[in-house]
Amino acid sequence: MLTLFAFLFALALLIAVHEAGHYLAAVSCRIRVLRFSIGFGRPLLRRRMGADGTEFVLAAVPLGGYVRMLDEREAPVEPAQLHRAFNRQGPWKRAWVVFAGPAANLVLAVLLFAAVSMMGVREPLPLLAAPAPGTPAAAAGVRAGQQVLATTIAGDTRAVRSWPQLALRLQEAALDGRRVDLRVRDASGEHDILLDLRADAARAGRADFLRGFGLRLQPAPVLVQQALPGQAAEQAGLRAGDRIVGVAGPGGALGLGSGAGGPLDAEQLLHAISASEGRELRLSVQRGARTVFVSLRPRREIDAQGHPQWRIGALLDERLPSTLVRLGPTQALREGARRTWQLSMLSLRTLGRMVLGQASLNELSGPVTIADYAGRSAALGLAPYLNFLAVVSLSLGVLNLLPIPVLDGGHLLYYAFEILSRRKVPQRVQERLQQGGLALIALMIAVALYNDIARVLGPFH
Repeated sequence: MLTLFAFLFALALLIAVHEAGHYLAAVSCRIRVLRFSIGFGRPLLRRRMGADGTEFVLAAVPLGGYVRMLDEREAPVEPAQLHRAFNRQGPWKRAWVVFAGPAANLVLAVLLFAAVSMMGVREPLPLLAAPAPGTPAAAAGVRAGQQVLATTIAGDTRAVRSWPQLALRLQEAALDGRRVDLRVRDASGEHDILLDLRADAARAGRADFLRGFGLRLQPAPVLVQQALPGQAAEQAGLRAGDRIVGVAGPGGALGLGSGAGGPLDAEQLLHAISASEGRELRLSVQRGARTVFVSLRPRREIDAQGHPQWRIGALLDERLPSTLVRLGPTQALREGARRTWQLSMLSLRTLGRMVLGQASLNELSGPVTIADYAGRSAALGLAPYLNFLAVVSLSLGVLNLLPIPVLDGGHLLYYAFEILSRRKVPQRVQERLQQGGLALIALMIAVALYNDIARVLGPFH
C-alpha cells in the first residue's frame, strides 16, 4: 500500500506541476484555457473556475495529463475570441507555453533538492574499498580505507563530503573521458591519486559504472548486533558489539578481509558461511581492545522459498560511517540548481550514448521500477522520498524537452523552424513526424517495460 500510494502521489504531483506550467504560461499570454486535466479517460471530479470557465478535471487514468486551449484546429472559434486562440499566437508565445511545462518540472527539482539540503540528509562518507586487480582504480594506487576529500577535473577543484557527491562527480568525468585527481586521506596522511577514467568510456552510462572502474564504497564493519538465543553464534560465545574482522574455512588460514588490504565485509562473511556447508568456521573477532578467536558450525535452515540456507544465528549491524549534509536556504538553492543541471546533463549524455550504441538500453526504466523506488524511498523517510521526487521530476522535464515529435521538444523544434524560416511547418509534414514520434515513444516504452519485467522475473532467452 505504501508503494502504491507513494507512486500515485508522485504521478499526480509531477503531472500537475507540468500541466500547471503550461496553464500559467497560457494565462500569461491571455490564451483561453478550456480544460486542465490530470489523467486521461472518464472524469472522476470536475469543476469550472475563473472568468473563462476553465474546466479542472481529475480523470480515471493517472498516466499523464493535458491542457486544452482554444484552437481553430480542434473546433470552430467565435470571431470575438480569435485573438485568444493558441494557433493565432506568434511562434515565441507558443514556444513559451510549450516550454513552460518541462521548465516547471525542472524548477520543482531545484526546489525539492534544496528542501532536502535544508532538512539535512545523512550520507555515507566517501571511503574507498579495495579495488579489484586490473581495474583503473587499482592501477592508480587506490587502497582500502582511503577517504576522498576533493576532486579536480580539468582544473576545477571541488570538495567532497559524501559518497553520492563523489559518484556524481566521477560519472561526469567518465562521460567526458577525463582524468580525475583525487585528494585522499589515509593512515599516511593526505596525498593525490590520478585516476584515468578514459579506459572504457562505455562503462560511464551504466548504473554500476563505478564498480567497472574498480571504485566501491567501503563496506560497513561487520558488527554483531545480537547473537540469537540457542543459535550457533551464541553457543560459540559471540556477543553484541563484537566486530568480526576475519574468517577461515575448513583447513584454511585465517583471512583478514578481502585479501587486498580491505576489511572483512558482510558479503564475504555470508559467502564463507554458505560455502562451509556446515563445516567448522574460525572467526577472528575484535572485542574492545582484544582480538579473540571463535569457532562455530553454521546450521542448515530452509527459507520461505524452500531453499537450504546456512546460518550462524547472528544479527549484524551494517551501518556505514556517514555525515549529515545540511545547508542554509541560499546555499541549498544553489546546490539544488547545480544538482539539477548536473543530473540533466548526465541524463542527456546517457541518452545520447544509448542512441549511438555506446550505452546499454537496459538503463531505461519503466513504471514498475519507478513505483518500486517510490515505495523504497518513502519507507526510508521524507528526505529520501523528496529526493526521489526531484530525480523523477528532473527526468520528466529533460525527456519532454527532447526534440521528438509529440513531445514538447518536438513542438519547440517546429517553432524554431518557423522563427528562422518565417513559415510554419506544413500540417501534412507535422502529421508524418507525429506518427514517427509516436512510434519512437512506443518503442522506448516497450524497452522500459521489458527492462522492468526482466528486473523482476530475470531476463528472457
